[in-house]
Amino acid sequence: MCGIVGALDLTGNRDFPAEWLRAMTVAIAHRGPDDEYFHREPGLALGTRRLAIVDLAGGRQPLANEDETVWVSFNGELFDYPELRQQLLVRGHHLATRCDTELWVHLYEDHGEGVFERARGQFGVALWDRRNRILLLGRDRVGILPLYYTESDGWLLWASEIKALLASGMVEPRPEPRGVDHLFCFFSASQARTSFQGIRVIRPGHYVRVRDGRIEPRRYWDLDFPDAGQERRLVDPTPLVDELEHLLQRAVERRLRGDVPVVGYISGGLDSTVVLGLSTQRRGQPVPAFTIGLDRAGPDERSSATESARALGAPLTMVTLDRAKLASAFPGLMLACEGPVYDTSSGALMRLAEAVHGQGYKVALTGEGADEALAGYVWHKTQAGREWLARHGGAPLLRLIRAGVLGSLGGGSGHRPPLMATRGTRVAQQDLFDFVGQARLTLYSREMWDRLGDHDPYDDLDMDNPRMTRWNPLNQSLYVGYKVLLAGHMLISKADRIMMRSSVEGRYPFLDEEVIDFCAGLAPEYKVRGLTDKWLLRQVATRMLPPQIANRPKTMFRAKLSQSFLGPHRPAWVDQLLSPESLRAAGYFDPRAVARERAAQVRWPRLTPRRFIFDVALTSVVATQLWHHLFFGGDLCDLPAWSAPVPPLASALPEQPSEDLAIAE
Repeated sequence: MCGIVGALDLTGNRDFPAEWLRAMTVAIAHRGPDDEYFHREPGLALGTRRLAIVDLAGGRQPLANEDETVWVSFNGELFDYPELRQQLLVRGHHLATRCDTELWVHLYEDHGEGVFERARGQFGVALWDRRNRILLLGRDRVGILPLYYTESDGWLLWASEIKALLASGMVEPRPEPRGVDHLFCFFSASQARTSFQGIRVIRPGHYVRVRDGRIEPRRYWDLDFPDAGQERRLVDPTPLVDELEHLLQRAVERRLRGDVPVVGYISGGLDSTVVLGLSTQRRGQPVPAFTIGLDRAGPDERSSATESARALGAPLTMVTLDRAKLASAFPGLMLACEGPVYDTSSGALMRLAEAVHGQGYKVALTGEGADEALAGYVWHKTQAGREWLARHGGAPLLRLIRAGVLGSLGGGSGHRPPLMATRGTRVAQQDLFDFVGQARLTLYSREMWDRLGDHDPYDDLDMDNPRMTRWNPLNQSLYVGYKVLLAGHMLISKADRIMMRSSVEGRYPFLDEEVIDFCAGLAPEYKVRGLTDKWLLRQVATRMLPPQIANRPKTMFRAKLSQSFLGPHRPAWVDQLLSPESLRAAGYFDPRAVARERAAQVRWPRLTPRRFIFDVALTSVVATQLWHHLFFGGDLCDLPAWSAPVPPLASALPEQPSEDLAIAE
């Protein structure tokens, strides 16, 4: 895993200054503390910070093919690199390293822009075809790794993180209200835009083609499901259990590859425990495990995680956090994610990555993606219950309940209709989107509404798939989960960004291409059966885990929200951020409405829909104010704001041939 940056002259062949390129890589040094390298030629610049995992000595990049007509700068892993490497050798390619980075230039030689369809793994990559003056910027299928780009003064700039773009000195940070609004509608970051004006993100499953100054986004992959009724069903599901087990074994085995030790995350849940169990099987010895304990700050899974680790013989490291420690992690979380994040448990996971790094590890396997593939979230079971009620005459009751919740929020007549991006189908997440989205009607300032204008946040969802209407409703909801919540929340605020802040690479067997395709084809009853989620995965788990672990009910890892920020022991900077002066200065929220809802949270009982909804909304207000303070002036509270790090002097540059920091002839 690495961090990549680059620049392409859209107007000609100007030289991109070496000091600007160096400033960009220094800003993301945490993504690659092991090495730094550059390539520049007229009109183009590439830079890489490397986290060395495969071919530690020979994997320096950017690198090129034999005649230097194709260059690559690569962040990520091609997990099938041994097999790909052998195929390329058979076809007559000369390979100078054992590193998967080098495979890109030769795959491009063979397949051109079809390279992305053949690349399996997790990646953000820049490919430069010097002969044809074509630049390709690509991102993996489900968006595990990030890649951002923007234009300035006739240059196209790109980077693994927004901080690198800002550090170039060519990009002025300005907030994008439509990006902020996405969080308050969908709990996640938009995959159509960022929260910074003019800075765009390459969507999952897409690449950008740049030639002759034209920037053309193109899709190379999208998730697909069978037509309703055509899913895989067997009278005896045992062969399906066998197949899922085999695919997960292969996915784990590929993700154990590398030249450094690998560890695993474990919680009280099923997904990470299965991954750790399969890792132990494939390695033939216990794999070190890391977990989080929450001390009066949310559901505490310490005993369950300890039981699971003991069953697998895994040595366990426990990181324990209370509300104060969660709050103290929040500023670092906003800096890492570069946008507002409502989920305070992400701060706990950030501290977990710090512990992994502190023990000298670089790679951790996690269970992300199982809930998306096999319907593990509570709303999927709620959807099944809602459909049952509707079939048995309960539709009026459902409408009454929904209207009552909306009415309690003070905006009953202004709620958004069903998700039109799914062509009228009401997906499982829709009630949640609607309920929390209603809080905007209370909290947003008039200035915020004016800045949003007639923007419809639903237009930003990447749902242009005409096949959706032919899928089972559960699969329609899973599609929304992959496209909205996985890419925009889980993989940003709980995966790459917070792990790479500590120079730790996350690997996700449930996001393996073969596993995703297999699960997509399954009949819905193998995903949710009655009140049992992830039914097929639980059958696999019974083959390696005690029954009490394999059948353990899911507990969403979620730290308490507003209690960390609005309770009696809140940090001083919270009140500063929520002061009328700071709220007016940022302009997103109505100071009187925020004050009113803060007071109301104390009065309302704990277990009410309104309490939960404004718990999320007010935590998101704190996050937005904090993000604004950190990146746009630093005048909202006493915390220090972010500023681009100053690159070392030229004399302190790492040893390398001088021409690599000069213009290539």
